[in-house]
Amino acid sequence: MKAVIQRVSEASVTVNGVVVSEIGNGLLILLGIEAEDTTDDIEWLSNKIINLRIFNDENEVMNKSLLDEDGEAIIVSQFTLHASTKKGNRPSYMKAAKPEISIPLYQQFITAVEDKIHKKVGTGKFGAAMKVALINDGPVTIVIDSKKRE
Repeated sequence: MKAVIQRVSEASVTVNGVVVSEIGNGLLILLGIEAEDTTDDIEWLSNKIINLRIFNDENEVMNKSLLDEDGEAIIVSQFTLHASTKKGNRPSYMKAAKPEISIPLYQQFITAVEDKIHKKVGTGKFGAAMKVALINDGPVTIVIDSKKRE
């Protein structure tokens, strides 16, 4: 499971001209799922993300987590995070899980984050063409791979 986490002052997801999710201060999480991912990846990654100390404290030092900030989150499924560009110029997405695997894991990840931050999170619409808008605060962007656990 790979995630791109962006600290935002605001973010939204639009599908077919309709805003389906929007948040203020918090995290925009782009989530890529591969066939080998399990509930262990969900648990590890969701804990890592909500506890990352990437929000500023009163001294402007990144010392606070999403939990500390009582921030919001949007989670967007992003199969292109598993793109391989090893051969040629057209990316291969062979590592990305098929919908029958990725949809349940995506939904479980959403539930895990909601349970941990004690609030609903925004989402995109799985498989839809989405317009994701954000104001990256900092900018702060972090990539995490649950297989590497770094």
